[in-house]
Amino acid sequence: MITRVPGFSVGHASDFKNVTGCTVVLCPPGAAGSVDIRGSAAGTRQLDALVSYHIVNEIHAVFISGGSAFGLDAAGGVMEFLEERGRGFDVTITRVPIVPTAVIYDLSVGNCRVRPDKAMGYAACQAARPEPQGDGSIGAGVGATVGKLLGITHATKGGLGTAFLEGPDGLKVGALAVVNALGDVVDPRTGVILAGARTATDGRDFANAVRLLSQGMARRRFGEPSNTTIGVVATNARLTREEAQKIAQMGHNALARCIRPVHTLFDGDAVFVLAHPEVTADLHVLGVLAEETLEQAIISAVTSAQGLGVLPSYADLHGGKKDKRVKR
Repeated sequence: MITRVPGFSVGHASDFKNVTGCTVVLCPPGAAGSVDIRGSAAGTRQLDALVSYHIVNEIHAVFISGGSAFGLDAAGGVMEFLEERGRGFDVTITRVPIVPTAVIYDLSVGNCRVRPDKAMGYAACQAARPEPQGDGSIGAGVGATVGKLLGITHATKGGLGTAFLEGPDGLKVGALAVVNALGDVVDPRTGVILAGARTATDGRDFANAVRLLSQGMARRRFGEPSNTTIGVVATNARLTREEAQKIAQMGHNALARCIRPVHTLFDGDAVFVLAHPEVTADLHVLGVLAEETLEQAIISAVTSAQGLGVLPSYADLHGGKKDKRVKR
C-alpha cells in the first residue's frame, strides 16, 4: 500500500449518504513531487510548484476530492490542518502549505448539492494514518464510477485502490488511484472487461466502449464531463522535480493499459509522483515499478468497490469474485 513507503500517511473523509468524499496523502518533510495531466477535463488547484521552475520545491500533501470544481474548496481544510502544525513554505509571518489538488466529478450519483468542503478536508487529515485503511468505496472513491459511454445509468461502480512494490537496493514504490473513468476498466493481460458500460441499466453484460466508438457512436451520447482517474505514486527514491515528472509521464502507461478509452476530452486524468529521498534509483527501474504499482491500484479500485445502492459493483457483476491477480 502507498503507506508502506516510509513517511507517507493517507486519510479519508467519506459521506455515504450523499455519495461523495475526499482523500489526502500527507507527505514527510522534504518531499519533492510533480504531476502529468493527460485528460482534457481536469479540475486542479495549486499545481504550479509541480510543473515548472518555482521557488517552492517541497510538497506537503496531495489532495483528491469529489464534488467536481466545487470540491477544490475542501483543500482549504488541508491547508488549515498543516498550518496549525507548522508545515508549509516559510513566508516569515506564517507557513503556507503546498497542497496540489485534483477533483473528480461525482455529482451524478449522489446529492449534487452536497460536496466535500473545508471541514471534510480537515477531517480527512485528522483521519490520516501511516497504515493501510482498505480499498474500494472510501474517501474520494465513494462517488467514483466507470464506463459512462452510455450514460451514468449504464455505468459500474468505481472506487479507490492502493498497491505497493519493492525494488532493488531498498527501493519502495506505493500507489493510490481513484478510478472514475469514462472508459471501461480491463484486465491488461487479457483485455477482459472488469467494470464498464453495461448494455442495459439492469444488465450484467458489458457494451465494450472501444468497440462502440470504433463503430461510430455519436459524440453527443456522452457529452457530460463526468470522469477522471487520478493516480498518486509515492517512493523513497531521490528525485528532482523534473525526474518526478518523467516518472509521472511513465505512470500514465498504467492508465493506458487498464482503461479503454483513456485520456479523452471528458476525462481529467492525472498522475502525481511524490518522492521522499532515501535511496538512489535508476529512473527506468523506478518507472517500470511505478507503472506496475499504479496498474495494480487501478484494478484494486474497481474490484474492491462497493455498489452503495447506487450502481452495481464488480462483485455484483462477477458473482462476488475478486480479481486474484491484485497483490494486497
